Amino acid sequence: MKDKQRGASAAKGRAAPAEKTGLHPRNPHRGRYDFRQLIACSPELAAFVATNEYGDESIAFANPAAVKALNRALLKQTYGITGWDIPAQYLCPPIPGRADYLHYLADLLGADNGGIIPRGKSVRVLDIGVGANCVYPLTGHRSYGWQFVGTDIDPAALDNAQRILEANSGLSDAIELRLQTSRSAAFTGVVRANEMFDLTLCNPPFHASLAEAHAGTQRKWKNLGKDAARQPLLNFGGQGAELWCEGGEEAFVCRMIEESAQLRDSCLWFTTLVSKSASLPGVYRALKRAGVLDSRTIEMAQGQKKSRIVAWTFLDESRQRAWRMTRWK
Repeated sequence: MKDKQRGASAAKGRAAPAEKTGLHPRNPHRGRYDFRQLIACSPELAAFVATNEYGDESIAFANPAAVKALNRALLKQTYGITGWDIPAQYLCPPIPGRADYLHYLADLLGADNGGIIPRGKSVRVLDIGVGANCVYPLTGHRSYGWQFVGTDIDPAALDNAQRILEANSGLSDAIELRLQTSRSAAFTGVVRANEMFDLTLCNPPFHASLAEAHAGTQRKWKNLGKDAARQPLLNFGGQGAELWCEGGEEAFVCRMIEESAQLRDSCLWFTTLVSKSASLPGVYRALKRAGVLDSRTIEMAQGQKKSRIVAWTFLDESRQRAWRMTRWK
């Protein structure tokens, strides 16, 4: 099994003040937010924008309503998504970081395709745990024209995601949502017979218990300079299944790797985010046990936050070449 370490390119030295450090070069959110343009696009954001201590316009990122309003404006301005909303206490993801995952996946497909990123509906992507926000399919389809299938164990989350799709012409044709009825399965029950995917993606729950998730939220409050004892436990949002699972991130990813072996001929690249570097040794052991033929670790960064994508395939180089010629040419 080959294990290729690929790092996200980052400029040496101090980053320009107008750029968010570490984001992918194609990420449209690298620059500072232009709040005048965002408010013009989504006027409700104005209620949350104020001048901070450095004299810059910003929002209170500890306020979930403000983050939701910012997300709605970014999705409308950058991706043309209207009617985006999520119910209270559902995960409200940062758009720049989610977009980064997709751009690195595009690079993964392009790396062995002569540097050409395949675009359009010939590329099919499976999003494990699409959530109520549906952000990966929304931004991925708008950025590259890919087709998506999004799965989730929460019917209410899928209902909300479907409402977003129906509010935007053409999205229901490009993005399909499916209910996963098993809490322990990633692919079984949602991938149909003879169905093929060029990519899978997943942002797994990384806590091992609700108590651990609460402790992580409290640490975030402290990092923001807030009194953690006076703040809501789950202010940053997220239902139980979005935040934690038995065994935490490492166990979830290892189960997904084991299950992926049953679909070895049905997908070019399986991928997942891995937030904790401590999870990597166990993940690598699971890849070896599963018999993958190639795996890659792609480093990501957004400011001080470090993460990575782990990708694996069961196809050798000749079968990968045949896959590309058959599906993308």
